[in-house]
Amino acid sequence: MNIKRFSAAAFAAALLTPGLAACNSTGTGEAGASASPAVSGSIAPSGASPGTGDAKQALLNSTNEIRNGNFRFTMTGPSSTAEGQVHEPSQSAEMRVTIGDPSSDLMMKLDVIHYKPDSWVKAELGGKSASSIPGVQKLNLGKYQHLDQTRIKGNRALGFDFDKLDPAGSSVLTEGITEVRQTGDGTYEGTLDVSKAAEAGSMDPAVITALGAQAQSVPFTAKLDPQGRLSELVIKLPAAGQNASASASTPTATSAGQDIKITYSDYGNATAAQKPPADQVVEAPPEFYNLFN
Repeated sequence: MNIKRFSAAAFAAALLTPGLAACNSTGTGEAGASASPAVSGSIAPSGASPGTGDAKQALLNSTNEIRNGNFRFTMTGPSSTAEGQVHEPSQSAEMRVTIGDPSSDLMMKLDVIHYKPDSWVKAELGGKSASSIPGVQKLNLGKYQHLDQTRIKGNRALGFDFDKLDPAGSSVLTEGITEVRQTGDGTYEGTLDVSKAAEAGSMDPAVITALGAQAQSVPFTAKLDPQGRLSELVIKLPAAGQNASASASTPTATSAGQDIKITYSDYGNATAAQKPPADQVVEAPPEFYNLFN
């Protein structure tokens, strides 16, 4: 089992990251700037009020509030969950991630706190193959491990960029919408091109590659809250097999059909993360960085 590949792929599918895999398109600018005129976005349900026809623009606008960096979120994928909050006013964020379970080859639980300029993580590794991880006894400490920012900068699994506040990358995902229709009050469905969304924290680039041409038309559903803010996005990834064009030495990921569900809540009502007590903090050992690099 390739532990390093497993961890990177699992985090991309799970996250998120205010902490771990935080990523969005640019974190700046107005949503909708790249809306495609080819989108079928003018289909409204019977009886819909005037002005509800531009479905894609509504979804693009729904991610605007995320850029303010004050919300709670969840992400769920195959055998993985992530939940947490982003609080830009205090330059802090936190997330709890679970990947696998004790019966899996590798189970990983992470409690991550970011409070600029510091980051800490409490790790728990288990599962049938946990004993094969080099230095595992130095990782399961039951304490928060302080992270060296120079070693996690740009790391999809561990770093957090307060200029890019969306852990799931919903902004870049909605910009990839290729077809959409409104199905009810604040509900939408359609397709999106995830081949252009490899930087979204909720997407695994290896799975995008494995999807091939299917990545250009992936079904999704979305819900907006009464204020027009994104509250739920479900990406329905189809089954993907080995990419025939890949070389034998660099195989792409193989996956069954799977849903990635992202939710946002408590806009404007998140709170500052709590720094771990000093007596519960140790410096992260080299083994920890090796697991993610």
